Amino acid sequence: MSDPNLNPQPLPPQQQPQYAGAPSAQPGYNTMAIVGFILAFFVSIVGVILGFVALSQIKRTGEQGRGLALAAVIIGLVEIVLGIIITIIVIASLGVAAANYNNY
Repeated sequence: MSDPNLNPQPLPPQQQPQYAGAPSAQPGYNTMAIVGFILAFFVSIVGVILGFVALSQIKRTGEQGRGLALAAVIIGLVEIVLGIIITIIVIASLGVAAANYNNY
C-alpha cells in the first residue's frame, strides 16, 4: 500500500556548466577611462574629452573606472590651465624684453 509518488525524494541540485569564455557578472573597467587617464598626461584636451565620455558611459553601464575618468578630467584641466598661465607669462616676458631692447 505504499505509493512511491506520495513521498518523493528531493532531486540533487543541478550544476550549470562552466565555460572558459563565459562573461563574469561583475563589470570590468571602462577602457575609455584608462585611455583618457593615460592621454591626460600627453594630450590634455583628448584626455579631458575621453574622461567626460567615460564618466557618461560609466553612469549608464555601471562599469568600474570612475576614479580614473575623474583623474583624467582633473589632470587634463589642470595641465590646460597651467599651459595657459605659462604661455601668458612667456608672452609678457618677451614683450618686456622687446620693450627694453633699445635701452641697451
